[in-house]
Amino acid sequence: MTDAPLVSVRDFKVGATTDGGRKIDIIRGVSFDIAPGEILALIGESGSGKTTIALSLLGYTRPGCEMTGGTIRVGENDVTAMSETERCKLRGVEVSYVPQSAAAAFNPSKRIMDQVIEIALIHKLMPRAEAEEHARSLFRALALPEPDTIGNRYPHQVSGGQLQRLSAAMALIGDPKLVVFDEPTTALDVTTQIEVLKAFRSVLEKTNMSGVYVSHDLAVVAQIADRMIVLKNGEVQEEGTTEQILHAPAHPYTRELLAAFEPVQHTPIEARGRDVDHPLLEVIGLHAGYGRVENREPTIKVLEDVSFTLKPGRNLGVIGESGSGKSTLARAIAGILPAYRGSVLFEGHELAPDLQNRTKKQLQRAQIVFQLADTALNPAQSIGTILARPLTFYHGLRGAARDKRVNELLDMVHLPKSLRHRLPGELSGGQKQRINLARALAADPVLILCDEITSALDTVVAAAILELMRDLQNELNLSYMFISHDLSTVEAICDDVLVMYKGAVVEALPAARMSADAQHPYSKLLISSVPQLDPNWLTSLEQDPELVAAFSRR
Repeated sequence: MTDAPLVSVRDFKVGATTDGGRKIDIIRGVSFDIAPGEILALIGESGSGKTTIALSLLGYTRPGCEMTGGTIRVGENDVTAMSETERCKLRGVEVSYVPQSAAAAFNPSKRIMDQVIEIALIHKLMPRAEAEEHARSLFRALALPEPDTIGNRYPHQVSGGQLQRLSAAMALIGDPKLVVFDEPTTALDVTTQIEVLKAFRSVLEKTNMSGVYVSHDLAVVAQIADRMIVLKNGEVQEEGTTEQILHAPAHPYTRELLAAFEPVQHTPIEARGRDVDHPLLEVIGLHAGYGRVENREPTIKVLEDVSFTLKPGRNLGVIGESGSGKSTLARAIAGILPAYRGSVLFEGHELAPDLQNRTKKQLQRAQIVFQLADTALNPAQSIGTILARPLTFYHGLRGAARDKRVNELLDMVHLPKSLRHRLPGELSGGQKQRINLARALAADPVLILCDEITSALDTVVAAAILELMRDLQNELNLSYMFISHDLSTVEAICDDVLVMYKGAVVEALPAARMSADAQHPYSKLLISSVPQLDPNWLTSLEQDPELVAAFSRR
């Protein structure tokens, strides 16, 4: 590393204008440097300004926002003083970007190779043949399968982990000095995440590029960053080396972030007023799938002979990689996706496969909360209207009685009553997920199916949601079926765990003994793939290569 920083940010400010015309500060005087070859992490919860600062390094601000003060220099370029035309020449060559959602970054109608080399051709960095060879060398460096031919495929023909690495190849094709990684592994399951992190770190070390890694996941950041900046409300709370931040944090907020990673041991509750000797939910030989039905079976089979029981007051976790059948299982139990074989018994009665043929009481007693609150809540309806609908449908409430119950539900999920007049788009991610939960509670259920409900939330907000769910369980005598690829989340709230692989249950374990008792090779691989708050964890990780290859979905 040289003495002169590659990136220099001084007293940088970003402002925005609200719909009402009020001026607000988003980034409030942030300053930092990045040395050549250094990886800097920007961490903090949602709304802390991480992504806003990272995008500003490319000279970009979101609609409605503007740079209002300070300077950003990247190499010899004063990004804040450049025109938009000059910034366009900078992007992809001096500074490049790896997005959180690679699927959204690729054009589904164009071959991968054409998209990866596009920057090199636009900026006339090299002839097409040379660009394609450079791309293939990046595919090899990023440990992609069939590097000589994968570029001939379309985006939908590769896995999520492969697409995320291909988006990195797209960012690296112009040999930039600085790469911005915007939460690129958030949507990936743990085993895929490891391979992607290894590939990112390997390429950065070989090329000596600098990087900015945006994340709320300290354990992931610990594997790739040299230094960290902790942000809250657009201000720097603390800055230090990765070792110092993890092991000797000085600021109370940093300590709060780290505390959210501490494993919380689940304490089983005693089911009150319920027959605990008989299952609340019993699934027997369930098969489900998608596509056209032929001979009473779908063309794409996902679930295969899944069986388990859940007793009143107990919580069941379902873990596995993306594509293992976890969400399909929840949808089949809820009747959203009718199973084509097998049975679902709830409170001793067999449920019809299709929810349209279930009784109102059966629908009321078992509710589902979806992963993405953004798509689960009608953006055109107020929070009050969203919560009022199930109160009228299930309980016939109207008028003042319904309004009173809406306020009680908001209070139950620790949200102010004033939120009832807002639209979902005016709420934070954590608030929207609380509304999602309140809507399920409006039915007065005994079972809630939770489909990855914390995966899109930052660590602090997710921890608060889990704490709320524990309180509600004690108060309302609920049971949860919790679907997740986050093992620490499952350990925090579940009594028992099912491990799924390719649509089948490969192992059932007590949640508290998951790490110690796992016997199936896939369970062991999954558990060993959870990142730890240790910068040396990834380099010291030892996994059987044959085991990794056998269960690879990357």
